[in-house]
Formats: sequence, C-alpha cells, structure tokens
Amino acid sequence: MAARLNENMELAMPLRNIVTLIIVSAFAVYGYFEMINRISDIETKYVLMATDLEKNTEFRIKWPRGEMGSLPADSEQFMLIEHLSKEHDKLVDKIENGKAPFDQQQQLTLEFYERRITEIEQKINEMYELSGGHGGGMDH
Repeated sequence: MAARLNENMELAMPLRNIVTLIIVSAFAVYGYFEMINRISDIETKYVLMATDLEKNTEFRIKWPRGEMGSLPADSEQFMLIEHLSKEHDKLVDKIENGKAPFDQQQQLTLEFYERRITEIEQKINEMYELSGGHGGGMDH
C-alpha cells in the first residue's frame, strides 16, 4: 500500500540533516542575491559607459568643427593674434612710407654722434681760422 501524504504525516529526519538543509538554503539565497547585485552593477556600468561613449563621439565630431565653442585660452590667443596682425600691418605700412620706428636708445646714440660730429667740425673750423685760413675749412 502506498503512503498518503497528509497534514498529520510525520517525517523523521536527523537534526544534523535539517541544519545542513537550512545552511545550504541560506547560502543559495545569499548567492542568488549576490549574483543579482553583481548583474545590476554591471548593467549600471554598461549604461554609464554607453552614455560616456555617446558623449565622447559627439565631442570628437563637433569639437574640431567648432560647434561646441572654444576654450577661454583659445579665445584669448585668437584676440592676441588679431592684435599682433594689426600691429604688424601698421609697422609694414610705416616702413613702406619711410617712417620706420626706432627705439629710444638708437635715437639717443644718433643724437650723441650728431653733437660730437658738430663739435669736432667746429673745432676743425676754429683750427683752420687760427692757422690763417689756409687749407679751407669744413662748411657745415
């Protein structure tokens, strides 16, 4: 005769086996939730990487075209280059018109030589006049 299962049926099992089943069940539940957590982390990282990849692709395409603006340093450099270009054009124009600028030291040196030459010419003329005017003087 076959045994029938009902609510009054008793099952005899050693306590050691029951504790083992509980421990195995706990490890299985713990392992399941750890696996679900790990899969969730991997999916989150995948979504973040996909978003970063999309932004990177957009940046890589749009930045060289200038569609994403420019850095403040780039803007400043462009303004400086434009200013220097204008200054260069002004200098070229002055040079072509014979009005080339020179620095102050150069001006002082030229003025010094001019004074010295004038003084020397005056002394030479004085010497010729003192010698009786022979040999001709410097006419400047």
